[in-house]
Amino acid sequence: MTTATVADATTPATEPTAVTGPTDREPRVWFITGASRGLGRAFTEAALAAGDRVVGVARDVAPLGDLAAEYEGRFVALPLDVADRGAVFRTVARAIATFGGLDVVVNNAGVSLIGMVEEVTEEQVRAHFDVNFFGALWVTQAAAPYLREQGSGHILQIGSMGSAVGFASTGLYGAGKAALENVTGALAMELAAFGVHVTLVQPGGYETALFTHGLTMTTENEAYAPLRAELAEMWAESKDADPARAAAVLLRLVDLPEPPRRIILGGAAYDMIAELDRARREEYDRWEAMSRDGD
Repeated sequence: MTTATVADATTPATEPTAVTGPTDREPRVWFITGASRGLGRAFTEAALAAGDRVVGVARDVAPLGDLAAEYEGRFVALPLDVADRGAVFRTVARAIATFGGLDVVVNNAGVSLIGMVEEVTEEQVRAHFDVNFFGALWVTQAAAPYLREQGSGHILQIGSMGSAVGFASTGLYGAGKAALENVTGALAMELAAFGVHVTLVQPGGYETALFTHGLTMTTENEAYAPLRAELAEMWAESKDADPARAAAVLLRLVDLPEPPRRIILGGAAYDMIAELDRARREEYDRWEAMSRDGD
């Protein structure tokens, strides 16, 4: 690993080098969490290939050594546990100092917790929310003042199609993403007048390490064995997509002068969420009379 690969909050800022390659706009500065693997890695590679500058953060930055060597002067990898609020604020400040600005924030860092609601422990739930919800919240709080004061920028919150509805064995994962979804909606309203865009991105299934490297499993209760077998059969038919496809959409998204406040990534995810919305609307309508009796 080169010395340019990893920095910390005490490392002096380096002078940015000129961007090479064709471009019809000023290069942006990105701050991407969970940059070492999966979607985060794909987002990082796409931004660098587009001529932008990137600060990529992850708990383990060793897998980013090749990008630091290839894009020296335009890429810096910083070790960060997003659950540590103080470290997040120091690292975001360090990122801004490194390249003299900040344009795009991608809250991508995430882990997965699989298990029935009855099975999850307090420790597992708190650790899960520390990364998937609070980690994104801390990064947002650290970056928002800078973007607000400069009057521009784009925060992209990587949610999940799973936040659309509670689903057996992924309820706590979906809950963390649903919490992020609601905070993102509020944030979009709060920052709109300052020229800062906020988008909730809801990906479907992609080929990442989320369900291997970042996975926590509960201790299984035998009472749920039949349901687990049913879920395993259902998931066996699913096919994950190439993260590079998601990254290409993200690059188009940040180029839009008026980007959406939410977008689904993937055709299968789009179809599933559309069907869930339809079924929910039908259920609301079916019980409309009882609902109206409430007031």
